[in-house]
Amino acid sequence: MAPEGAAAFVVEAEDGIRLRLAYLAPPPKSCRGTALIFPGRTEFVEKYGPAAAELQDRGFACVSIDWRGQGLSQRLLDDPATGHVTRFTEYQHDVDALMSLVDRLRLPGPIFLIAHSMGGAIGLRALHRKVPISAVAFSAPMWGIKVPVAARPLIGPIAAGVHAAGFGTRYVPSTRPVTYIAHAPFEDNTLTTDRGMFDWMKRQAAAHPELALGGPSITWLNEALRETRELRRLTPPRLPCLAWVGGQERIVETRAIRRLVARWPGAELTVIPEAAHELMMELPPTRDSFFDACAALFSRAGGTA
Repeated sequence: MAPEGAAAFVVEAEDGIRLRLAYLAPPPKSCRGTALIFPGRTEFVEKYGPAAAELQDRGFACVSIDWRGQGLSQRLLDDPATGHVTRFTEYQHDVDALMSLVDRLRLPGPIFLIAHSMGGAIGLRALHRKVPISAVAFSAPMWGIKVPVAARPLIGPIAAGVHAAGFGTRYVPSTRPVTYIAHAPFEDNTLTTDRGMFDWMKRQAAAHPELALGGPSITWLNEALRETRELRRLTPPRLPCLAWVGGQERIVETRAIRRLVARWPGAELTVIPEAAHELMMELPPTRDSFFDACAALFSRAGGTA
């Protein structure tokens, strides 16, 4: 099941993993390029149908992907609810498959990227690999994972030790095989302050449980900590960039975002004080402003690409 009007494709990554990709929004009459959407952990292409419509209204075609281990792409463990990869860099095989689809469909350039949360880590690694992107917009990028201050010195070594001991496919403690949106109440949720969008996401998860994903494996956490640590050490690429984060962010580490953007030549950081993690599923003024900012950035970069 893909959003109405979308076209879904099943392809095989270089390492044999089956992936679902979706052409969410075809080029409008006056097309300004193609936007790739890199979703976050637990997400799937259906969730970005409204975002694709916003981008199409602003002149962009749009494609997205179910990362390996989630959505309708191939699950990697006997327990399909576990979010898992053996190495975080495996996601780059998925990026390559998506770029091959862009080429096969002959989608109009320039090619731009919108990357949310975990997709922000995958996207930044892809930029360092010189994947041909003309400009990038990050939404709450996962360049660090928020953990309690007292646990910060311990979380990495514990995850690495459990992974090395052969128990890495177990759930991270405090998580479970149920997707967050299915059981969380709107009050004090970590995703959005928009009740309508929250209820829409909850209905989507209830109607299509096959798309849902529970907590991450300990190996996923170990790999995510390793990857974000390495990404923070690298010199940011010279590419037009904006990054947005909510002032009520409780999932990714905002300090890491601030520090990396400060080192990124010409990058712009926008903090929305009243917003939570899901900026593309926030209240309408935030959503509209985010997509307007993406369109403006992409148009400027497209004129000089």
